[in-house]
Amino acid sequence: MAPTGEHHLLSTEIVNRGIEPSGPDAGSLTFSVRVRRRLPDFVRSVNLKYVRLGYHYLINYGLIYLAIVPVVFLLFGAEVRRFGREEVWRMVSDSTRGYDLVVVLALFVVLTFTLTFYFFSRSRSIYLVDFACFKPPDDLKVTKEEFIELARKSGKFEEASLQFQKKILESSGIGDETYVPKSIMSPDTISTMKEGRAEASMVIFGALDELFEKTRIRPKDIGILVVNCSVFNPTPSLSAMIINHYKMRGNILSFNLGGMGCSAGIIALDLARDMLQGNPNNMAVVVSTEMVAYNWYPGNDRSMLIPNCFFRMGCSAVLLSNRRRDYRRAKYGLEHIVRTHKGGADSSFRSVYQEEDAQKFKGLKISRDIMEIGGEAIKTNITTLSPLVLPFSEQFFFFSTLIRRYFTGCGTASASGKPSQMLPPEQEINQFTPSSSSSSGNKPYIPDYKLAFDHFCIHPASKTALNELQLNLGLTDENMEASRATLHRFGNTSSSSIWYELAYLEAKGRVKRGDRVWQLAFGSGLKCNSVVWKSIRTIERPAAGNPWLDCIDRYPSPQL
Repeated sequence: MAPTGEHHLLSTEIVNRGIEPSGPDAGSLTFSVRVRRRLPDFVRSVNLKYVRLGYHYLINYGLIYLAIVPVVFLLFGAEVRRFGREEVWRMVSDSTRGYDLVVVLALFVVLTFTLTFYFFSRSRSIYLVDFACFKPPDDLKVTKEEFIELARKSGKFEEASLQFQKKILESSGIGDETYVPKSIMSPDTISTMKEGRAEASMVIFGALDELFEKTRIRPKDIGILVVNCSVFNPTPSLSAMIINHYKMRGNILSFNLGGMGCSAGIIALDLARDMLQGNPNNMAVVVSTEMVAYNWYPGNDRSMLIPNCFFRMGCSAVLLSNRRRDYRRAKYGLEHIVRTHKGGADSSFRSVYQEEDAQKFKGLKISRDIMEIGGEAIKTNITTLSPLVLPFSEQFFFFSTLIRRYFTGCGTASASGKPSQMLPPEQEINQFTPSSSSSSGNKPYIPDYKLAFDHFCIHPASKTALNELQLNLGLTDENMEASRATLHRFGNTSSSSIWYELAYLEAKGRVKRGDRVWQLAFGSGLKCNSVVWKSIRTIERPAAGNPWLDCIDRYPSPQL
């Protein structure tokens, strides 16, 4: 049975448990009802506030100038065309015709001011010159079985905790070639500054060395550096560590973002974009990573063991530029960044929470409601992004259907701008009627996001999350291939995951000139962020410098 109400975040499964052997109900059939939490139905509970916010962004992206400049230009042209050379001379010499001359001059001033304001206020073009993803050495590669054995040898986990992690791994979508630090097998404490710095040096310098080699850029040419790592934040910072290692210039603008979760990579991009807007003729490097060993949880709290199963080693380094001469060699142009933060709600704020357990072991605690909480953030972000990227036809059908449902009273509470209320599980179950969904006469129009984007890079948090997002967004298996392949081959590398996905698409030779790429990431806070790129040229299959080159022919794998 499936839920059919507009806001149901639970699905149920009725299981026949057989015949009751004893008691007052002996001989009768017994059933149990399993309630499974899932993502919200995005298109059946749309909040108009975020639709309006999306159109507000659309206006800010320059449409108002595209409307004002032609109008002023046409008025000025129409006024000037009324006068020939002799007419203009008579106006200058005849004081009675001075009014027309004033009108023409006024229109000329307005046109000049409008054009000047437009050219000086418009955003600078931001180019993605190239990027690199760190591939750890093969001696750090582990299978799922080896992972459990390493955890067992460390002597830090009870057998029940080991079995729980094994069960999680079996359904996680993670393959047998992911990478973990050797230090996790140690019986000693590994959440030390020494271990953190050692891992950071390996992954960060590995990614940056690859980037500088691919782009032939000297470290001293970089004017802006943004580094994001959620859990490991030493003093001096990771950005200072990079500057020291590569002996970068003294006036570099450096930033270090911490505690911002798996979506911090796009936040770092947003910061780099803002800095490039204010610093012409410059280049920026964005480094995104997470330290697995420093984040390793050695206790037995099951809600804190989940990150151990999913997070793996990885790092990305991205080179951005606002220099016009870099256009010809750049791969992508930046179109949109949309950020959504749900931290104002206590449930969202504590959905991914770093704290100590009863034995004072530090770890990330994952809320049991993470699926629906994360789903609400994703839904909000997508609703805001849609007006910026969807074709007019899709926006028209979606918006007209939404308005019709709103005025006919068939819309949801969220469609009217009011928050939805979750019913208790027993009331949810009573609301389920198998035929009502298919018979609904006001089913909303589902926008086809495949018309807006050619490629999808969705954060591979887990196999379940990817399955739910595919269902809600109406995407094909090919659309989700890069995300599932990345989860299988590299695991969840936190904020750098979306770059391993883009590297997968390039290794397959699928990115053509003019293609639009959507990167979607979500993480603690709870935050959901989107970035849209447009390919400047067709990306040829790389011969080197891509982490997928040794295994790309094995994907898509039947195991995905």
